[in-house]
Amino acid sequence: MVTLGDCQRLQSSWFTALAAATGGKTFDTHQSHWVWLPARRELMLMFPEEISPAGIRPGLAEGARLGAATVGVWMNSTVKTSMLPGFGFEQGWQPWWMTAHLDCVLLDEPVGIGLEPDSPEITGPDGVELRVVRRSVPAPAVPEAKGSRAWHAVARAEGRLVGHGYSFLPDGGGNLRIPALAGIFNMAVGTDYRRRGYGSGILSRVARSAGAAGAEHLALNATPLGERLYSRRGFQLIGRGQTYWLHLAR
Repeated sequence: MVTLGDCQRLQSSWFTALAAATGGKTFDTHQSHWVWLPARRELMLMFPEEISPAGIRPGLAEGARLGAATVGVWMNSTVKTSMLPGFGFEQGWQPWWMTAHLDCVLLDEPVGIGLEPDSPEITGPDGVELRVVRRSVPAPAVPEAKGSRAWHAVARAEGRLVGHGYSFLPDGGGNLRIPALAGIFNMAVGTDYRRRGYGSGILSRVARSAGAAGAEHLALNATPLGERLYSRRGFQLIGRGQTYWLHLAR
C-alpha cells in the first residue's frame, strides 16, 4: 500500500532529478533538505520534520546567492508552520496526494489512446497527436537520481500546444519503500481544451510508458480541479499536504 511518506519521497526524488538534469543542486541546512531548480529559479525545502531558524536562514541566504525568484516549502500537514510568516512566507496551494495501481488507470483508457508502449506518437481525440519523449536523467552527484527515467507527453491541436505531462520512475526506486512506484507530474491542459479527452490521453501515454519500464503503482499530487479527472481514472485520495511560498523577485 502506497503511503503519504512514499508520495513525499517520490516528490523529492522528482525535484532532485530535475535539479540534476538542469544544472541545479541539493544541499542541507540543520535537518532541512533543499533542492535548487535553476531553470525555474525556484528553491524548494522538501518535507522538513520541523521548521527552525537554523534551517531556514542559511537556506534563504543560499537562495539569494543563487538568484532564486521563488522559495517553496513542501510539508506534511502535521508540521507546525507558525514560524514561516515571520520569514515572509505565504500559505500556498494544498497538494492532494492520490495513488492508484497501474492496472486500474489503464483499464479505462479513452478510445484511440494507449497503443503500443513504444509507439512514438498516436492520434488522440479530435486529431490531437500525443507524442511521448523518453528522457534519461544524467547521473548527478546525488545517487538516488542516477539513471532515473522520465517520459514527457505533449498534446497538440491545430498546430498549437494544448497540454503536456510527465511520468517519472526513479532508478532503483530512488530509495523508496516501493521500488515500482512512479510519479505523474506537471499535468496541464489549456483552458479552452479541457473536458475533451486530452488530459486522459496524456495520462494514458505517460502511465503506459512508465508501466513498460516496470512501474506497478502511480502517485501524484492533484489540485481540486485535477482530482475529478484522476478519480475517474482509478486514483484514490490518501491525504493532503501543505505548501508555503516566498517571492524574492516579482
